[in-house]
Amino acid sequence: MTSLAPPTPDRLRVDIWSDIACPWCYIGKRRFERALADFPHRDQVDVVWHSFELDPGAAERNPLGMRDALAAKYRRTPAQAQDMMNGVAQAAAGEGLNYRLDDAKLVNTVRAHALLHLAAERGVQDRLKETLLDAYFTQGADLSDPDTLVTLAQSAGLDAGEARAALTDEARVAAVRRDEAQAAALGITGVPFFVLGGKYGVSGAQDPQTFLGALNQVWQETHPAPLTLLGSDTADGCEDGSCAVPARQD
Repeated sequence: MTSLAPPTPDRLRVDIWSDIACPWCYIGKRRFERALADFPHRDQVDVVWHSFELDPGAAERNPLGMRDALAAKYRRTPAQAQDMMNGVAQAAAGEGLNYRLDDAKLVNTVRAHALLHLAAERGVQDRLKETLLDAYFTQGADLSDPDTLVTLAQSAGLDAGEARAALTDEARVAAVRRDEAQAAALGITGVPFFVLGGKYGVSGAQDPQTFLGALNQVWQETHPAPLTLLGSDTADGCEDGSCAVPARQD
């Protein structure tokens, strides 16, 4: 199980649980990135993506379109399900994402998550996450197709042979399950879910200002600024009411 490591003196880790087939996860990624762009310590933030399946028992490929699947899952009429999709697409457009939800192919995402674990080892996890989300929501790609997954993995910088092997590597699937078990242990029941500094959780695709406020708060609490001295400077020795360590003479 991946640990939520405490922050180091000069870094802040953000652990994010999400699913590739979750429309709000892509929106949340964009909003968090907007917040990160305004965060003064953005170059000291390490983002780690964790696996979460909204429907771990999903078929390899569901013949239903998204509208009919949503209607069945939430007991809505097709028109109501379409309204749900339109609302999400509008929110995505506000983040510069052109969702094509009518073309989205409902699939089991465990193999795509397995690829993300390989990508983490190769230092391209965020790039692959972006590639998979874009392919799923804006291109209508079939992420149950091994050839499609390998092509996308290559475009994100992974070796084709390694990527294809990862699709059938049960150790990778086990890593996905450990992420999901950790989510359950932390009480995470919906995604996206952000854990900042191993200490604070932010649930959902919040607005950038909420994310920025959380980043600033966690940074201030885990990386306290040096004290600002009031009054006269303290010289070496014991003067002016305090004792100081003499400066080294190199």
